[in-house]
Amino acid sequence: MKIQTIRFGEIEIEEERVFEFVLPIIGFNEQSKYVIVDLNKDNFFKWLQSTEDPSLAFPIVSLFSLGLNYSIDLNDDIVEKLKIENVESLLVMNIASIPQNNPQKTTVNLLAPIIINLDKKVAGQVILSGSGYDTSFPLFKKD
Repeated sequence: MKIQTIRFGEIEIEEERVFEFVLPIIGFNEQSKYVIVDLNKDNFFKWLQSTEDPSLAFPIVSLFSLGLNYSIDLNDDIVEKLKIENVESLLVMNIASIPQNNPQKTTVNLLAPIIINLDKKVAGQVILSGSGYDTSFPLFKKD
C-alpha cells in the first residue's frame, strides 16, 4: 500500500507492517494506525508514521539497542489490551524530542514508552506510573 507523508513524500509499505494503536499516543486519540519507517539502517532513530495523517510522524529510538538500563513493568490490564503472550514478541520504543538547532540536546520520553506487539500487530503508549522515569531524559552525555 502507498501512503502520503509530509516528511518522506509518498512511501510504499507492506500492510502487515501497520500497527493498530489500541492504547493511543497521548494527545493523538484520532490516529490509530502507524508504521515504523526506517530510512537509514545505520541510524538508531526510526520514525513512527501515522498512515492516517500525512503530517504526523514521531522520532523513536530503542533504548535497549543503545544498551541503556531501562526496565518496564506492565500491569495485567495493559498485557490484556496489547494481547501480550510472550515478551519476545514485543518491541519497546521511546519517543524522542530532537531540537532542530541542537540535536545534541535530544531527550527521550522514558515515562511513556511505545509498546508494540509484533505478533498481534497492536501497540500502545503506556504510562509507567510510579516508575520514577522522566519525560525528558537526555540521550547524549554532556561534556
